[in-house]
Amino acid sequence: MSSFHHPSPAPSQDVVSFEQYQYALTNFRIAHEKVEQQRQQLEEQERQVAQLRARIALLEGGSAPTKLRKGANTVDDFSIKNAASQLEKMINRWASDVVRNPPVPFGQISQAILNDITTGPEAGRFEGTSMQVQALLRHAMSEAISEGIINCLIVTNSSEANIQLTRIHEHLFARDPTVACVWRRQTFSAAVEQCTPIMSHAILLEQIPELVQILDPSNPSSPTLTLTNQPIQSILQSAYDFSRMLHGSAMTSGGASGDAFYRAFVPELGSALQPRQIELVKRCLKSERGELDRVGATIFPGLVKVSRAPNLTPGFQEEQSETLQTVVRRAQVVCECALGGIPDTSSNANILSSGSPLPLPNGMY
Repeated sequence: MSSFHHPSPAPSQDVVSFEQYQYALTNFRIAHEKVEQQRQQLEEQERQVAQLRARIALLEGGSAPTKLRKGANTVDDFSIKNAASQLEKMINRWASDVVRNPPVPFGQISQAILNDITTGPEAGRFEGTSMQVQALLRHAMSEAISEGIINCLIVTNSSEANIQLTRIHEHLFARDPTVACVWRRQTFSAAVEQCTPIMSHAILLEQIPELVQILDPSNPSSPTLTLTNQPIQSILQSAYDFSRMLHGSAMTSGGASGDAFYRAFVPELGSALQPRQIELVKRCLKSERGELDRVGATIFPGLVKVSRAPNLTPGFQEEQSETLQTVVRRAQVVCECALGGIPDTSSNANILSSGSPLPLPNGMY
């Protein structure tokens, strides 16, 4: 008996209509757009969170990106030494060029500088040799940089506004050093980028007016000096960058009042040689023999770090805490005997031999 096999039914196929296919494709495209939109929103939120964290760090006095130094937000001893060394070389090169090709006789240059930087009998103690004039030129530029740039917070192109901002910082630092640190860093984040020729000329006219007239006798009241004298403009621009690095960085000194800032100082002509505050660039035989010698000229300013000692006495206000000044870089000095030709007048010998320290930056606190 032959067997009879029924044919197996064909497997069923899921078939959708064209309308259903279009509906599914449209929903998939909408879902993909939604996911992409959410991804962009998350990236934007991450950027905003990063900006907010940087802002909070700035307000708290922590690290935050600045334009002052590439790749760093704090200033250390190596950075100070490197920047100061470059600035010192520029000043020395400028002074050498002036001495090599003086616009007027050395005696007039020496007298103009002494009239700008000294008062009293010191002006008559120099013979005006080339070595003395070169040292005095460096002294004059050091004073101009110290008082006109580093010790004055240059934030705007207005000298009057900068003076007011400097006073505001002094007041804040006397009350709360941490607040002063935050204020100073925020202020310098919006400071002018360049020390323009007009700003440079105003600084020189304020600090060393007679020397400016010697270097540009045609029209000393106009900013043509710094427009035509590129070495001076380069020096002042480098000094301004150095100042911004010092004042705009995150600076902490530890303790309860954890802020400090830098100020420059220039030992006066004829003042006592204080080893903790000065560094002689030439050997002083008189000092080695224990004899009295004095500052002949300052060829590069020193730096002090000004901080407030934490007040541990309960019930006392912050204003009564002590202001500390720590010499972090001694001033580069040439003594009188190294300059030569300066008579050893002893009218101030009793005062100078008393060993009283040089007055570090004047008139702040």
